[in-house]
Amino acid sequence: MNRHEKAQAFEALHEGEPFVIPNPWDAGSARALAALGFEALASTSSGFAFTLGRLDGQATLEEVVAHTAELDHATDLPVSIDLENGYGDSPESAANAVARVAEAGAVGGSIEDYDPSGRLYERSHAVERVAAAVEVARALDFPFTLTARAENHIRGNPDLSDTIERLLAYEAAGADVLYAPGLTTTEEIRELCAAASRPVNVLALGGLSFAEIAGAGAQRVSVGGALAWVAVNAFAEVALAIRDDGDFSSFGSGPPLREWFA
Repeated sequence: MNRHEKAQAFEALHEGEPFVIPNPWDAGSARALAALGFEALASTSSGFAFTLGRLDGQATLEEVVAHTAELDHATDLPVSIDLENGYGDSPESAANAVARVAEAGAVGGSIEDYDPSGRLYERSHAVERVAAAVEVARALDFPFTLTARAENHIRGNPDLSDTIERLLAYEAAGADVLYAPGLTTTEEIRELCAAASRPVNVLALGGLSFAEIAGAGAQRVSVGGALAWVAVNAFAEVALAIRDDGDFSSFGSGPPLREWFA
């Protein structure tokens, strides 16, 4: 698919049945997820940082732009990019991040309201950042799906009322999708979805099934770095068995790469 087709397909997913958007961390995992039948992909900042040997939040915008192109070229699926805080505090930084990944192949992206120095942005400033990102997204010649994130629940401030007020302000500023990572109950999800007019993304944390999350009103379910950590934990478990016991019994046949990468 070309850029316009990918963008339109991604937009249409948000108007149909609820769906899962998994989070690959490199081209290989992206191709595997595409082969397994998923309809869209979203990057994971933490998973990508791991591929660089760093912690979440330590990738640069230039590295993320290159990663965007890698994911876009890996499959024909629409790709949305985790843009963290936009790699700068200013509205101009958020706008520039959207422009850069859109040029590299993304048809969607998310901007969060958390400063890596350790604070949530004041709501008015966060709204300005979303509005600036929206302005750039609307100026593109394809429909870029902008997700606005309220980070309260994973940043030590699990205030659902404030989260909802923030997301409604981002919705008013033009965000296409609303996202509050860290919601853990169907009651929280249902309250947010009932208040919002835009599609809501929910981060799967393991305690709720897709049916429960969708039943509470979510349109999109992402998994963040979870798939990457499943892979890394399995790798570490086998590596420790080799180091400590000389045990190679976990080795088996590889995945069906010829089928996935056909």
